[in-house]
Amino acid sequence: MKRVLVWITGLVITAHPVWAQKKKSIDSASAVITYGFSNNGKETGGSLQLIIDHNRAHLVPGGAKQKEQQYLQLDEKASWQVLSTPNGDTYTLKKPFSEYATAELLPDTATILGYVCKKAKLFIRSNTIEVWYTNAPALKGTPNITIAPGLGLVLRIVRNGNSETIARKITYRKITAEELAWPSNTGQQVDDAAYMRQVIDSRYTTLPVFNQEQISWGNQTPNPSGDQADKVYHYAGGTIILKKIKLPAPKKGENLFAELVQYSNGDAYDRTGSVFMIPTDKASSFLDGLQKGAAALPFVTTANGKKYQGMVATDNYFPVLEILRFFTPFGVRHFNDQVKIKGYNWADSVVYKQDVTELQQRLQGDVWIGVYIGNYDKGGHKVSLSLKYYPGYDDEESHASPNWIYPAFNTTNIMEMAGQEYATLFDKDSLTVTVNIPEGIKNLQLRYITTGHGGWGGGDEFNPKENEIFIDGKRVYRFIPWRTDCATYRLSNPASGNFGNGLSSSDLSRSNWCPGTLTPPVFISLPDVTPGIHTIKVAIPQGKPEGTSQSFWNVSGTLMGNK
Repeated sequence: MKRVLVWITGLVITAHPVWAQKKKSIDSASAVITYGFSNNGKETGGSLQLIIDHNRAHLVPGGAKQKEQQYLQLDEKASWQVLSTPNGDTYTLKKPFSEYATAELLPDTATILGYVCKKAKLFIRSNTIEVWYTNAPALKGTPNITIAPGLGLVLRIVRNGNSETIARKITYRKITAEELAWPSNTGQQVDDAAYMRQVIDSRYTTLPVFNQEQISWGNQTPNPSGDQADKVYHYAGGTIILKKIKLPAPKKGENLFAELVQYSNGDAYDRTGSVFMIPTDKASSFLDGLQKGAAALPFVTTANGKKYQGMVATDNYFPVLEILRFFTPFGVRHFNDQVKIKGYNWADSVVYKQDVTELQQRLQGDVWIGVYIGNYDKGGHKVSLSLKYYPGYDDEESHASPNWIYPAFNTTNIMEMAGQEYATLFDKDSLTVTVNIPEGIKNLQLRYITTGHGGWGGGDEFNPKENEIFIDGKRVYRFIPWRTDCATYRLSNPASGNFGNGLSSSDLSRSNWCPGTLTPPVFISLPDVTPGIHTIKVAIPQGKPEGTSQSFWNVSGTLMGNK
């Protein structure tokens, strides 16, 4: 027994040096810290790893590979943000810790993963941030590079008392070069503003359609032959530009925005504008009118005896599908230096941006996209149009976009300068169109855009008029389209006339539009409309002509639903 005891004792004695040697082999300045997230006390899923190797650290969010990588250079007391864009460019923002918000140190403490942590508080963009940190281990770092990056090892962050990031595990081990992934290519080093712009732009896809194309009257611009893709065509004396482009198929949860940038290239007036798509899935299309003249379009004759070309759907024809309706301001950019008023800093251009996700099922494949601005000026206007695709989130409930889209009517005479009639039909008649709703359509609605025109005191532009929508003789919707906020956009209207009472022309309230703005659609639910043939009627009490002036209404309607 004695020999055995000695042997056991010896074993115990000799085990201590071996254990101590193993402990020393663990690098206390190299570790992986895993953080979790919660909101109002409930786990929200997801994780983040802070990979630390002595004076360098890498923040690695869980899930999909990130376009942006974030690092901490602890000995230099600086953060690194490195962005790789889809086109292969790399941008880096290097920022000293001293440029981040300074934390207020507090006496409170808390124990997290066995470490006694001190508390600090800071304020970032009206958010109260509470931070628990420790200086006990050799490790330094934070799970958010904008929050206390030089304070110590941050193990818990609480924003506004309810959103929490907290360390769940610390694993001390050797960090490989692949894990640390320290950047070998930092590309172009930029400042905060330039970097943030690149980050935002990298999160979505931009598809350019037109780039500073001129829309004007009277310039002889020959068109490319045939129906070529990615070529710009000019029609109606140059007041319409058109291009055939290939658009991607919709993705689940994706949002589609149309963005138009416009400025004056010589025209001083507020003009009607429209971004549109030409459906070509019937025997006849609006292309026929553009290429052969307005007489080639199907027409309707109303009670006033006039013929209105290409405005309503038939068995063999769709009118243009309006994507967005906009109105140019009075002379933005071109007249900025000619009209100087102290304290008035005129805009350089106007940006019209609208969510058009509901039209995306039509806006895919080979599509003709156009922009119209009615004007009689050789300089006219310049526009840039792009479509922007914003991806959805994995945890976001996805709502199906309409997959049945039927352009029913559009009275905006975008071929105004090529003889298409103004929509004066409402003086003695209503707009009537017959449609066939197929079986299986759910969530049927009408996407309706309306603006009134007639530029004098008694004209419909300056007088509220009720719009009524009827289906098979039953009124389903009524409202008065009217804008009272036009004065908000005064700084986009340098060439607007000023009146003796202090108002400017661009300030005046109008029938659903203001100079320098777009007119969003109204979505009218039609739950009682069943499959089959139906008649849609739009009624507006249009004002009477005054001398050579006339009132008219530009209305467009698109039926939408889900099959």
